[in-house]
Amino acid sequence: MSPLPATIPALVRTRVRAAVRRPARLTPEETASRALTLRLVSLLLQYPDAELVSARDELRTVVAALPDTPAAGHLARFTDWFAGQDAEALERHYVETFDLRRRSGLHLTYYLHGDTRRRGMALLTLNQRYRAAGWVIDGGELPDHLPVVLEFAALAGPGSGEAPLRQHRRGLELIHAALTDAGSPYRHILAALIGLLPPATEADREAVARLVEEGPPEEEVGLDPYGAYGAYGAYGDGEFAPPGTFVPPTPARPTEGPR
Repeated sequence: MSPLPATIPALVRTRVRAAVRRPARLTPEETASRALTLRLVSLLLQYPDAELVSARDELRTVVAALPDTPAAGHLARFTDWFAGQDAEALERHYVETFDLRRRSGLHLTYYLHGDTRRRGMALLTLNQRYRAAGWVIDGGELPDHLPVVLEFAALAGPGSGEAPLRQHRRGLELIHAALTDAGSPYRHILAALIGLLPPATEADREAVARLVEEGPPEEEVGLDPYGAYGAYGAYGDGEFAPPGTFVPPTPARPTEGPR
């Protein structure tokens, strides 16, 4: 696109450029396909209990019927692997991947705020967003659990519904990097999700690099920074383990989001 004439007022030039950058509106079919993809990502990131494992063939069929997009390709690669695994192996891999590794946990506010008071406020704000949309969590998970955030995005739509995903883009990038480093097939699910979001900026990439190097923010206090929520027990009894601490395995548990 050729530069605009300097005689055009700056305000007009700014608005024209903003219009050029503005993405096209999705058609109803595209919106429905996007919502279905988000719900599939949410479902596949949940604990592989007996119900989910028994639906593997159906899930492969649904994914195969998606429009030919990069996200669909990633999901197909994951469901192919998922369908061929022993049920106990799937459970073990899930717990080892998401419950016992801090860099690939599924609670998004942790990556942005760490174990600080700000995380408690972020959890409250997210829950208020859900309630304002007429949506109440009833699955026993924190509001920042990624399958829950994805379900809300699918139901509320690309605008306000996907805002929490955009806000936590850097955390999603870190989870994807951790899954890739570990060689986990779950990396395909995160790749499918990230591909639906706006491209990462240079600032995003720099922030993710800092997270990898330094970890999330820390706060040395004697008070519970989470208020009524508390820290989720995946890393211990109400606490996140300090960096470098060995965390013994915990019993496998369903991680169902709202249906």
